[in-house]
Amino acid sequence: MAQVLEFKLPDLGEGLTEAEVVRWLVEVGDVVAVDQPVVEVETAKAMVEVPCPYGGVVTARFGEEGSELPVGAPLLTVAVGAEPGGAVSGGAPEEPAERALQTAAEQAAAEESSGNVLVGYGTAAAPARRRRVRSVRVSAPSAATPSAPAPPAPAVPAPPASDGPVPVISPLVRKLARENDVDLRSLVGSGPDGLITRADVDSAVKAGAVGQQARATTTPAPAAAPAGAPAGSREDTQAAGFTRHPLTGLRGLVADKMSRSRREIPEATCWVDADATELLAARKAMNAAATGADGTQKVSLLALLARISVAALTRFPALNSSVDMEAREVRQYADIHLGFAAQTPRGLVVPVVRHSQSRSTESINTELIRLTESARAGTLTPGELTGGTFTLNNYGVFGVDGSTPIINHPEAAMLGVGRIVPKPWVHQGELAVRHVVQLSLTFDHRVCDGGTAGGFLRYVADCVEQPAVLLRSV
Repeated sequence: MAQVLEFKLPDLGEGLTEAEVVRWLVEVGDVVAVDQPVVEVETAKAMVEVPCPYGGVVTARFGEEGSELPVGAPLLTVAVGAEPGGAVSGGAPEEPAERALQTAAEQAAAEESSGNVLVGYGTAAAPARRRRVRSVRVSAPSAATPSAPAPPAPAVPAPPASDGPVPVISPLVRKLARENDVDLRSLVGSGPDGLITRADVDSAVKAGAVGQQARATTTPAPAAAPAGAPAGSREDTQAAGFTRHPLTGLRGLVADKMSRSRREIPEATCWVDADATELLAARKAMNAAATGADGTQKVSLLALLARISVAALTRFPALNSSVDMEAREVRQYADIHLGFAAQTPRGLVVPVVRHSQSRSTESINTELIRLTESARAGTLTPGELTGGTFTLNNYGVFGVDGSTPIINHPEAAMLGVGRIVPKPWVHQGELAVRHVVQLSLTFDHRVCDGGTAGGFLRYVADCVEQPAVLLRSV
């Protein structure tokens, strides 16, 4: 006898509350093995193949390709112990028998699932809560994906509560209500113990839209939209003098993170001009010395700046920190996980070179190349985009001299590097044309004062002007 287990979209990483279904890898009726990828989803950070922790026959899929699902939403159901095309007989048992069967189902799920949905981001091996054992008949693979279960009935408005907590767990539900001006206190949840779900908010939004349309029939519109254009369409908004560009996916994640950084971090910026002529000469000499016959890659300027940043953080570790205001403490990290800003066709991402303090310049260079190629291809994993402790931002590639970077929350600082251009410069007491670069450091004033930040930036500038300074710290 088979038990039907439900697999839900797992937590895919830090701050990610939803994912878009890009491509289903299995059909209804297919037999899947434990940890077999069943769907490819795209988050705001990366493309991920999600493996199923159960082995059995797929009985249903939820979510069409191109649709977005919140974390915790059902992805598919699997009949564990069923044979393809076979039947799972028996009616719904009474409560005592159901309880016994549920225990057996949980044990079977634990034995037939690994729990490794995504390393570091997966779900537990088997849900501990009660799940009703359903009777199903598994049919042959179908070309059409069965529709998702009917949504719960619209929530019935209740008198607003003046105090007390609002029964909402999901931050996605709160965000959806906030964006659509829905008062959560006016809703009665359809979930367990009155929990307000996304379906309740969607119903309230639809009810509000119906009310607005009803009022619109009695109020003349200021300007008619073109025939056949739905409300809020491109033609409609252009007539109003603007177009809509939703902040979703990667763009939405960047917007949320930047807003939070500016809202929570009391940042300050200091900057200095440095003569990078000797750094360019050192890079040229390093690359000329490499024959390339052994596959050695040329050292990039970004790799040298990364190596300098790591040396500076070793001397000024206060900037390799984060702040927890709830615990009222500064967390200073022993390892330096260096992030670097990379512009890709999907938008701005920050891959992380982990354990940079234990890497040589050549090792850092190799990892930068690998991560940059993966970023452009859109194949970075969530683990390669999270966990940074300090960020290097080379905005000089865009042809600008300087900037005041926004700190990559929850880090404590970011080093910005402008373009390197020939400028008049006093060198050894004489006016000469030298290659000059502007360096800027934005730092969290809670972790240190100007003396530490200035010392860090001055050390970076000294290493840029005289790369031999690095020999004292390697």
